[in-house]
Amino acid sequence: MRVVHSYVGSLRGVTVLIVAGVLLGLTMSDRARADTSTALPDASRLWLALVSEAKTLTLPTRFLEEIPAQFVTFEFEDLHAFAAEYHPKDHRMVLDRSLSLNAAGGTLRPLGRLTHKELETLYHELFHAYMDFLEQESVPTEARASLMTFAREQQRCRYQQVLITPVLQKKELKEERFLSETESWEALNETWAVFVGWAVWTQLELDEKKGRELRPSSKSLNMPGWIKRLEQAEKDATLKGYYEPEDPSEKLMARKRFLAPEFRLSAPELTVLMKDVLGSPSELIRQAGRVVNRTSPVSSVRGTCPAPVSH
Repeated sequence: MRVVHSYVGSLRGVTVLIVAGVLLGLTMSDRARADTSTALPDASRLWLALVSEAKTLTLPTRFLEEIPAQFVTFEFEDLHAFAAEYHPKDHRMVLDRSLSLNAAGGTLRPLGRLTHKELETLYHELFHAYMDFLEQESVPTEARASLMTFAREQQRCRYQQVLITPVLQKKELKEERFLSETESWEALNETWAVFVGWAVWTQLELDEKKGRELRPSSKSLNMPGWIKRLEQAEKDATLKGYYEPEDPSEKLMARKRFLAPEFRLSAPELTVLMKDVLGSPSELIRQAGRVVNRTSPVSSVRGTCPAPVSH
């Protein structure tokens, strides 16, 4: 009996050890998962917080709210050439570590603590994410399908045969280019993203000049100031895009090719972006359209669509 009792006691000891080992393993596994979830930022939570903060700051959110919260993933790296990059292949937004909270690379700094230029850059890249989403959408809404149709029309009639300024300091020096499908689509996307970023920067600059506490909602937007800045942007041909050459030999000479002033944002494009992407007030859209129509090149200029697009 003693032997049996001793054997049973041994089994009990082994069982206790096995159970303890299993529990320890489960605990360590849970802890590892917790550590992993802490190390990797929750993209959906970051996106929802971004949209919420943008609303609080009365920044444009119409197009942001159309993108599913899980569509974009965020990463922070030590970027050298740009403060932000968007990679449509895997829907990945790469931000410079300086844009993260305490530069720790964990999550985005609160939008209210970003500079106007940083927010301009961020919105530029967020618009790229929106266009990526529209391209990926299998069953788009009527409004989003209409926007994509308009974009493809503009790509064909404005961005396939263009003039570029090979030397940025010499705007009068121009060269003709026939862009590939990829190059022309990039040129359109960059032109549109430049405008979206510029519109956000302009709003922020006007807010700061006027005093944010005096402007509790977007309804009190400083339209005269906004239009004045648009007139200056038109005069300087600021709202124009660029593309990355596909030809390796040309790419060695210049990473980016900037469009000539004649190929800056057109009035139909501006109207669609303000209405369907930014959700701008109708009166501001009307005044802005008049400015660009008045200053844009005449219809005989190459790159101008032959007929106005109704949208």
